[in-house]
Amino acid sequence: MQLYLPIADLPVNVFLVLAMGAAVGFVSGMFGIGGGFLMTPLLIFIGITPAVAVASVASHIAASSFSGALSYWRRRAIDPALASVLLSGGVTGTALGVWAFTQLRALGQLDLMIALSYVVLLTTVGSLMFSEGLRALMRTRRGAVPPRRTHNWIHGLPLKMRFKRSKIYLSVIPVVIVGIVIGFIGAIMGIGGGFILVPIMIYVLRVPTSTVIGTSMVLTLVTMLVATMLHAVTNHLVDAVLALILMVGGVTGAQFGARAGQKIRGEQLRLLLGLLILSVGIRFAIELVIQPADLFTIRELGVSS
Repeated sequence: MQLYLPIADLPVNVFLVLAMGAAVGFVSGMFGIGGGFLMTPLLIFIGITPAVAVASVASHIAASSFSGALSYWRRRAIDPALASVLLSGGVTGTALGVWAFTQLRALGQLDLMIALSYVVLLTTVGSLMFSEGLRALMRTRRGAVPPRRTHNWIHGLPLKMRFKRSKIYLSVIPVVIVGIVIGFIGAIMGIGGGFILVPIMIYVLRVPTSTVIGTSMVLTLVTMLVATMLHAVTNHLVDAVLALILMVGGVTGAQFGARAGQKIRGEQLRLLLGLLILSVGIRFAIELVIQPADLFTIRELGVSS
């Protein structure tokens, strides 16, 4: 069944897009991430321009994150105080990201920047997460005791605040900075940033795994809602028809993914997530090499005109 997308300016198979939304929603709920790192490339691969894909996927990420966050809230696996501090930086970063998105689009460099950013970010983060998850899995099978986590210089910063649900005492400075970075990257690349946020919260900020996923989903939910509204108002690139189809599939898939994620051990989750991120990064690199370099410019001019 073909359906014409008015903003993307091309027909798509409804069932294909719906299935993509459900699959990415499942991944989102399982790993506690927005899923944009997977959905945006998938849309680009089926012919939708990067600019429209980034702007439209934000709403899908928000819907999937809402569904998943609701499940974690019911299990009291969200730290409201930590989420609030993250959001103070996340909303600011999102606004800055949309501004940078608009400037890059005006210069005709947006599509190429999106492609390069995906290749560099996903292959780097995916490799690091996969190697760490593999080491953790090997330690578990050998019965070795995991290395004890020690506080780093970040925990010596001023303006500390006690986050009761996570049972940590931490400066708000790095938390706000992390929120700004995640919001900025998410607005430009069409990703929730959970696959970056979760490792940072676990390994840098030392936030317990029990509250990391749910809290990251709250940040993703709000920042992607803000990104959707700003993209719609400033760039007029949000395809409502595409976003609606993705949201329907995403909300459904996220519920099943959140349940599945509770049945898999932490090191296995990190290993699988790292492998998934790395695979998408490599696939994007192959796509970038195979296609002519000027294809991105042609696509961008087609959207801008």
